[in-house]
Amino acid sequence: MVNDSSEHAFVDAMDVSRETLERLRIYAATLVKWNSSINLVSKSSLNDLWSRHFLDSAQLLAVAGTKYSKWVDIGSGAGFPGLVVAIMAHGSGIDAEFVLIESDGRKAEFLRSVSRETNVPITVLTERIEAATPQSADILSARALAPLTDLLAFAEIHLRPGGRALFPKGATFREEIKIALEKWAFEGEECPSKTDASSVILSLGDIRRV
Repeated sequence: MVNDSSEHAFVDAMDVSRETLERLRIYAATLVKWNSSINLVSKSSLNDLWSRHFLDSAQLLAVAGTKYSKWVDIGSGAGFPGLVVAIMAHGSGIDAEFVLIESDGRKAEFLRSVSRETNVPITVLTERIEAATPQSADILSARALAPLTDLLAFAEIHLRPGGRALFPKGATFREEIKIALEKWAFEGEECPSKTDASSVILSLGDIRRV
């Protein structure tokens, strides 16, 4: 069961229309229904779904801005952050393509199911990230997927020149940056997280090997 107070906290933090909120409720209900059979998220996090997963994903929109036409989310899993930002952007009238790459066929079908039920168009690629056709994304995102060094290798494949990579990271982000700088150069900023004071969203560009 999803906690109503968790939903209220999301609404307080994000400016969403009634239609967008209803789509997110459909998403939440579908996730709870599917979760017992394919383990999309940990059962312990369902009670705080709106804050721990929805708000944590939706906050990337403010970091991304509005000047993008293609957003690619890699290792999408249950749709965080890619499907949440697609629903939020759709409700805000942002005309952009959203591509989610998820190699697990069952999770990919879940993503397509939510897309159909919410009437929010997305493209789901059921492929390994490194094997997918280079996407030339304006925005590339990934949440709880891999160490920063590995994420930058994926960005090298799928991010267009001049694009931005948005990677939410936890308390050890500085150590991840230190390790990544042994193989990679990039510019960027650390944007504070709305859901965890020790976490950030890394907004990175000009990614290149050294």
